[in-house]
Amino acid sequence: MIAFTFPGQGSQKPGSGQHWLEHPSWELVAEASEAAGRDVAHLLLTADAEELRQTRNAQLSTFVASALVLDAVERLGIEPTACAGHSLGEYTALVAAGVLSFGEGARLVAERGDAMQAAADQRAGTMAAVLGLDDDAVEVACARVDGDVWVANYNAPGQVVVAGCPEAIEHAATAAKDLGAKKVMPVAVSGAFHTPLMAPARDRLRKAIGTTELRAGDTTVFANVDATAHDDPDEWVGLLAAQLCSPVRWRQTLHALADAGCATFIELGPGSILSGMAKRTIDHARPLAVSTPDDLDRLLEHLASGPSTGAVGTHEGEHLFATERLVVSPAAGVFRPAVDVGEGSALEPGQVVGTVGEHDVRTPFAGTFMGALALSGERVTTSQPVAWLRTT
Repeated sequence: MIAFTFPGQGSQKPGSGQHWLEHPSWELVAEASEAAGRDVAHLLLTADAEELRQTRNAQLSTFVASALVLDAVERLGIEPTACAGHSLGEYTALVAAGVLSFGEGARLVAERGDAMQAAADQRAGTMAAVLGLDDDAVEVACARVDGDVWVANYNAPGQVVVAGCPEAIEHAATAAKDLGAKKVMPVAVSGAFHTPLMAPARDRLRKAIGTTELRAGDTTVFANVDATAHDDPDEWVGLLAAQLCSPVRWRQTLHALADAGCATFIELGPGSILSGMAKRTIDHARPLAVSTPDDLDRLLEHLASGPSTGAVGTHEGEHLFATERLVVSPAAGVFRPAVDVGEGSALEPGQVVGTVGEHDVRTPFAGTFMGALALSGERVTTSQPVAWLRTT
């Protein structure tokens, strides 16, 4: 059973979009720019590290970068059993599950980033990672401080993030070291996220969520607030708002995913932080980070290898072999195969294998065309496999 996980703020990297410029998934950037009212292509291609550190830029760029990877993976025909995202990544998880449309997700993330940056400008705050101390001891360290400091992220065993006012953070760091912490490291953020200091952002975000259509998803999403699976779209209105002032229970979420049967944790988006956390938290976890088109082949090989039980590496009754590739529909509509492509045809990346309505269906891969999976004239849905090929 496969879990898709999505990273949060701090994973953004300058130029992360360069890898995707020639990939069909790049079309999402224009949609995100229109929905968010921002130049997302600039954030993914030319913005420098300093510009990307700004909360409003970091969140939107990370969300869209993760969505590019998600879209590319969906074009392979791979679907998860469950989804979860770390902080900001929860929005990408909801898009992956079908609870949020991509455009609505981009709009909400832009509003969230603006709201959190405004709250941070209103009252200074920061965060720090406490290493080598268990959860209870970190909570005690915060409780010993006469000031505003709280646990913000339960990331992995021996890795807890605290947040609050800068002076209170310093005192909490001293208390944590007295209790046996190996190290306390500052986190390069501009606010005390996931604490009561984000209350102004929560109130603003709640209004934006109230105007958003949330639907029943196709896949279960585990929430940051309680590390519990939620299928009712109405529950996400409160969960997303509460998340801003509540700690991210990521370690607990990983255990909940494992208890639900997930053994393969696929991190979709920039970086590999969540993969490291999964490996550290869950015994026998099979994590993999996917952030560029080159990683897609590694993903298929990872799923095809599976554990010895054979439980993973099987997807909806079909084995995912490392040499097989699925071409999926870019839109909903009527499928028509290309007349010049038949069984045994050699295909190059970007070659048209058919149309869905007015949209060309292009293969992202090179290989031999093995056949169509949809009939001519059949109505298909977005991301539905319509053809398959085999690489050499």
